[in-house]
Amino acid sequence: MFFRTVATSAAILVALAVTGAVAGPAWEPEPVTDHLHLATSSTAIGGADPDAGEPGDFEVRETPVTIPLADGREVGGLLREPVGAGDAGGVDADEDAGRPGIVFVHGAGTGKATDAFTLAATALASAGITTLVPDKRLDNYSTRHRDYEQMARDYAWSVRFLREVPGVDPDDVGLYAESEGAWVSPVMMVDDPRLAFQILVSAPIVPPRQQAAYAVDNYLRNTDVPGGVFRAIPRAVGMKVPGGGFEYADFDVRPWLREQEDPILAVFGTNDASMPLEQGTRELLADADADDVTVRFYERANHGINVETPGGLVLHPDFARDVADWVLGLPATASAPPQVAGAQPEQLYLAAPVPQPHWYGDGDWLVGVVVTAGGLLVVGPLLLGGAALAGRVARRRSGRPGVRLARGLRAPLTGLGVGAVATMLGLAAYLGAVARLALDYEKNALVVQGGWIAVRLLGLVAVVAAALLLNRVRDLRMSVADRGPADAVRADPGPPDADPAPPDAVRPEPHRPHRAAVAVVSTGFWATVLGATALLVTLAYWGAYQLGI
Repeated sequence: MFFRTVATSAAILVALAVTGAVAGPAWEPEPVTDHLHLATSSTAIGGADPDAGEPGDFEVRETPVTIPLADGREVGGLLREPVGAGDAGGVDADEDAGRPGIVFVHGAGTGKATDAFTLAATALASAGITTLVPDKRLDNYSTRHRDYEQMARDYAWSVRFLREVPGVDPDDVGLYAESEGAWVSPVMMVDDPRLAFQILVSAPIVPPRQQAAYAVDNYLRNTDVPGGVFRAIPRAVGMKVPGGGFEYADFDVRPWLREQEDPILAVFGTNDASMPLEQGTRELLADADADDVTVRFYERANHGINVETPGGLVLHPDFARDVADWVLGLPATASAPPQVAGAQPEQLYLAAPVPQPHWYGDGDWLVGVVVTAGGLLVVGPLLLGGAALAGRVARRRSGRPGVRLARGLRAPLTGLGVGAVATMLGLAAYLGAVARLALDYEKNALVVQGGWIAVRLLGLVAVVAAALLLNRVRDLRMSVADRGPADAVRADPGPPDADPAPPDAVRPEPHRPHRAAVAVVSTGFWATVLGATALLVTLAYWGAYQLGI
């Protein structure tokens, strides 16, 4: 019995491993072998005018503003202007015509002007640049639906507003776009050739789906997850998300970058694990006018170019100075060497098109399978329990036998159903815990390694239960092809420890079991088996049963 159970379990495990391997794409990112060669470790901007001004030269006046949009809509904003006296000499923004202006374009994680870009916008304003941080328009922006071209048209109203601010040169207004905003600002530059320059902060360059897969891969590697977890990346990122939407996931900004003619300053933090730093730089240099592209990498800086200090996160000490030097020094700084400089970035793998899942490419189908399986695992036990209860009641009232599963089926069937559900819930909890660790840049071997072992052990319990059930069915000669599931039940007028009936027949009784009762028990049995099997296949798809196949 033991060896037969082991052999059957092994066969089921191999079958599940093969199913998981062929059901969807593997994840094999290409390593980066040709790294960037930086001219110098200094981020200082070449060609900068030492008398142009630097952060801290001016006091900053903050003014809440209302920015009109199309169709009578409006958004709030925060205007910061350089005023008063400073080390660069006293000027007032209202009297100093010709100052450059910058409109900030939000990334995915920010929306309110009062909360976003506070340090950068204030520092640049104190250097003599008028800055405008608008609220992000949110009525047409959600996780599922966002249109980068429409967002560009919305932000264009902020550009118009800033051009009308006294003291701002309307022909010297540019953009500061962070993260997701770097998919928007190149569209704005093409739509409005009057824009003078563009600052890209932590720009993905590659399409959102590629960037998402790259970021997930990097976060997981930083968290030291087992290799088997990586299989989930293309299957999660590559599928059509349940409920639709996310059309923007394949938005390609490079056609707009190819039309760029104005100067670009691209900056990255070397601690930013979410962006393909080296690859993005190469693609930007290849797509835009390379002569007017300047790239800087800031050591230990994160996605927002902040660095960790004992007092918390602050802007990298050289960042605001460099941006101000570049903006105030244009056009001389646009093409001045060094072009690519700063701390050496380290990108391990390339961001690339995400392979499409084979089976569960449509997330609605995946959800449908899991929900249906869950429903079967609820209905099946209810039918079996209801039939057992009805049998007891009938036996007490009339003495007629009840109908229940043949001996030896109940325990493995219960183990299969409970094991499949427990493994699915365990996998979901594990992935959630790993995601939290990854986003917080933390490591926890107990959660990451121990949790994966626990999930796979739960899955093994379900497989062993399936093996015991299959072997017992064989013993009972319950061949579905020959006789159907009705042979899995028997009439039972006595206690559970009575002598078992012959395996391929119902116990001879004066009263044969009612066909309806047999059908209910058979349906409950197969509903449970099919629901558990669907969950096991789904678990195999997500990598719970990998055997190196």
